[in-house]
Amino acid sequence: MRTPIVAGNWKMHNTVPESVALAKAIKDGAAGINKTEIVLAPPFTSLYSVYDVIKGTNISLASQNIFYEDKGAYTGEVAPGMLKDVGCTYAIIGHSERRKYFHDRDEDVNLKVKKALATGLKPIVCVGETEEERIKGITEFVIGVQVKKALYEINSLSDVVIAYEPVWAIGTGKVATPIEAEEVHRFIRGVLGEAYSSASKNVRILYGGSVTHDNISELIDMEDIDGALVGGASLKPDMFLGIIRKVSEKR
Repeated sequence: MRTPIVAGNWKMHNTVPESVALAKAIKDGAAGINKTEIVLAPPFTSLYSVYDVIKGTNISLASQNIFYEDKGAYTGEVAPGMLKDVGCTYAIIGHSERRKYFHDRDEDVNLKVKKALATGLKPIVCVGETEEERIKGITEFVIGVQVKKALYEINSLSDVVIAYEPVWAIGTGKVATPIEAEEVHRFIRGVLGEAYSSASKNVRILYGGSVTHDNISELIDMEDIDGALVGGASLKPDMFLGIIRKVSEKR
């Protein structure tokens, strides 16, 4: 059985003291939960301080982005080795906000995935369609292209996590129905199966997009949904812990 993941993407929120306080609240509330992997992705400025809080616990650290070079004259970027150095286990790659606002292309996502894996970081690869693309009925085409390009020339899926985040559901309060989400998750697993055969059965595919403690139970009931990439709700410890507990109870 695939171990579920609940990951909290804090985006551009929280000073270092605020991040430490939030991490402590989550750590204390999640003590004893061992059926679900918990991942926190604070802003870069808080990574080391949050790691200092969670090290030795059942919580892992993730970056919200990564660069595809080890070092060099790349002002403003953060190298994968630097992320490992401050305690990161995971790296979120290709989030729709990175694609939209910072013009990350599928080719950039692929380079970042390759570099993360080469450095020993586990990529959480985000894919998702816009509302216009869903209305046009091209969701599967868009998702298929994103998945295939992100994993181009990747030989193993053992450390890869996929996060399906319909763009129209991120921060909008809208959420895909469990059936809608499961259809896309099943499609993603099928795309992986074409390239990686039975290994696709072990890949964890998360759902993201206005996830709360109120809607997670029905989502996690679906066969191919293996957890959640949580945005706004991850900034509220009680709500985030509620999501974690409900996922853990189901598995």
